[in-house]
Amino acid sequence: MSSVQSLNANAQIMRRGNALLVNVNAAKGLQNVLRSNLGPRGTLKMLVGGAGQIKITKDGRVLLHEMQIQHPTACMIARTATAQDDATGDGTTSVVIFIGELLQQAERFISEGVHPRIMSDGFEIAKEAALKFLDSYKVEKPDILKKRDLLCNVARTSLRTKLTPKLADQLTDICTDAVLTVTKPGEPIDLHMIERMHMKHRSAASSRLVKGLVLDHGPRHPDMPRMVENCFICILNVSLEYEKTDVTSGFVYKNAAERQRMVSAERTFTDEKVHAIVALKRKVCTEENGKKFVIINQKGIDPLSLDILAKDGIMALRRAKRRNMERLSLACGGFQVNSVEDLKEDCLGEAGKVYEQVLGEYHYTIVEDVKHPQSCTILMKGPNPHSIAQLKDAVRDGTRAVKNAIDDLALVPGGGAFEIACHDYLLSILDTVKGKKKLGVKAFAEALLIVPKVLAENSGLDVMDTLISLKEEYKKAAKEAGCPKDTISSLLDDVCDEPSKSSGSIAHAYVGLDVNSGEPTHPPSSGVWDNFIVKRQFVQLSTVIASQLLLVDELMRAGRRMGKK
Repeated sequence: MSSVQSLNANAQIMRRGNALLVNVNAAKGLQNVLRSNLGPRGTLKMLVGGAGQIKITKDGRVLLHEMQIQHPTACMIARTATAQDDATGDGTTSVVIFIGELLQQAERFISEGVHPRIMSDGFEIAKEAALKFLDSYKVEKPDILKKRDLLCNVARTSLRTKLTPKLADQLTDICTDAVLTVTKPGEPIDLHMIERMHMKHRSAASSRLVKGLVLDHGPRHPDMPRMVENCFICILNVSLEYEKTDVTSGFVYKNAAERQRMVSAERTFTDEKVHAIVALKRKVCTEENGKKFVIINQKGIDPLSLDILAKDGIMALRRAKRRNMERLSLACGGFQVNSVEDLKEDCLGEAGKVYEQVLGEYHYTIVEDVKHPQSCTILMKGPNPHSIAQLKDAVRDGTRAVKNAIDDLALVPGGGAFEIACHDYLLSILDTVKGKKKLGVKAFAEALLIVPKVLAENSGLDVMDTLISLKEEYKKAAKEAGCPKDTISSLLDDVCDEPSKSSGSIAHAYVGLDVNSGEPTHPPSSGVWDNFIVKRQFVQLSTVIASQLLLVDELMRAGRRMGKK
């Protein structure tokens, strides 16, 4: 401290109790901002930008990204929560309120003389115990790919925390079917194969899943067909226009005849490629099969080439986005061709319908009715920009929830069921922890209850009555399950000072909160499921950050400019 002060007398320093108080207050402040957003009955926040742009949301990730957080501790918690969302796609709000509650519970004991290191060690023991309990508490679903209804329940649970129930139920089927479309057995799920396209048109209820592709441009020739059915799709990466040299160069000619020969040679070079495509079209599209022909080119097509294609009834799109070329191959079949010499019948994909939709000055081309789609498009519609932005965020979370369920092959009952069960479990193993560390375990167990508390609070219920009824129902359900509540599992053999000598297992009773009726419910029967990986990250990240903040005993702000006035 003295060295810092001798270098900069204006440095701002807070030590011990003050540093802890600053960290706890920052965590509580951020918790109070986000706690009202948790759950399907949470309220909305309106964010207004400097230019007057408005965003209405209750997605924790969006709020933390958009809010201008100045406090360093709150900023650190926000980064942790957004890291949770980046890794798993959900759980941002839960992480923030759990970190705040851990620090509040720890502050009670620290104010009575318990050292922060003791609390941190207790948190670590409780975290390891909670993670091991979570591994045994999860519900294994090895054949989840065959259970579409179960995946719909997972998506619905996630989407109802972001949108109105009616809209969430509509998007549930869209998100589930989109992920199942791009899922290949034995391969990682690539969500980038799901194109998310938006239109400022009608209402959000008009959003739909296109098992094909939606391109944000249309044909560039007035005589080309605007809708074709039963067609071949030719995916090209071939330039059908005048080429510029890759290096700075010039052409020298002596007279007009030489110039004309050069122009004709350039035109002939391009026309030969166009005629090769037309020849393939005439070969595969006959009067007997009634097939049509569509070209989607990543590079340009000049007006003369477009005219040749239009005269032959070919629908051509140019300068398609690079990211859509792989999606087209997966959606329609076939593969991308980089040279007209490689044009063959087996390089062509197929689609039932390709048509253009015009909305004002915007043109869209929709490719659908494909036979074996492995790529798709979620077409989101809304009357205004903030509705579309809300849909985008919700669809992102919904698809991630379904992907996580498929990757984990396991689910965790929602509605606060895990938190209630883990709280009861941690209290039952307190006697196996030596010394003051059990205070940290107790504080961790009490902090877990913040999730069902906030769910009840946001639903307009009496918090204490709801919590008591949940605990009573859980004990009753555990007793009916046939497992004595004083049984201590061997799960803690690796994390406690004294390994458990008892035999038996923890009672797995699933009791959560029904936010509509306020009564205890059985979440698996109600179709309320959380992702296993989200819960695991929630426990892991929150405990690590809370422990680090507890062990901060000095805050120093001593930048170079602190001494300048």
